[in-house]
Amino acid sequence: MTSEQILYLVIGSIAGGFINGLAAFGTSLFALGFFLTVMPALEAVAIIVVISVTSGLQGLWIVRKSIAANPRRLARFLIPAILGIPLGIASLKQIDASVLKLLIAFFLILYGGFFTLRRNLPKIDRPTPLIDCVVGFFAGILGGAASLSGALPTMWCAMRAWPKVETRAVLQPFNVTVLSLTAVLLAFNGAYQPRTLWFLCIAIPTAMISAQLGIFVFRQLSDSAFRRLLIAICFVSGAVLLARELL
Repeated sequence: MTSEQILYLVIGSIAGGFINGLAAFGTSLFALGFFLTVMPALEAVAIIVVISVTSGLQGLWIVRKSIAANPRRLARFLIPAILGIPLGIASLKQIDASVLKLLIAFFLILYGGFFTLRRNLPKIDRPTPLIDCVVGFFAGILGGAASLSGALPTMWCAMRAWPKVETRAVLQPFNVTVLSLTAVLLAFNGAYQPRTLWFLCIAIPTAMISAQLGIFVFRQLSDSAFRRLLIAICFVSGAVLLARELL
């Protein structure tokens, strides 16, 4: 373990933990670039999955009452997603993951750019249980096929006129659950070698401390500011994803 590896590991963990604490997703977006500089892709993803879950558990605590108040809404997203993950993995034989990522990147850019430029945010306030299930199901498929499970729920939740705590009460447990399943699958495939575990000993506490700063900023945001933040992150996510696939 070199000093350069530790430096990039710490910087990536700080960035990933902060955005997870702030927005309940996006750890990979902000951390992966740093990690890939000093480690192979599989090892980088394995570390990101774990710090996403450990950072996310702190976020779960601050919205635990909202989760308990409306567990059916979360279930409408989460249960279909779990069913969709194996389909996404199976589709890897028929679908080029790079092409799928490019399509999602363009969609994120169009969505984020359009709603960022609008003065008024969309305001869907009626119950939409069927759409929630469809979004969750396809999010699971995207998670299994291209590790993009958070894209659709984030876009859909940003369009709902929910308070920020209720939005987080969907996104945070959704991402923690999906990524926990991913971590288990990676473990069964031997992704966590001794060096990776040493890296995690540095990355986990760093990300958790940084996530606390993100949670602090989250508490200061208004509901509308949080929705605009999600939309802006969608745009940035699409741009970064597009750059990675093209370069």
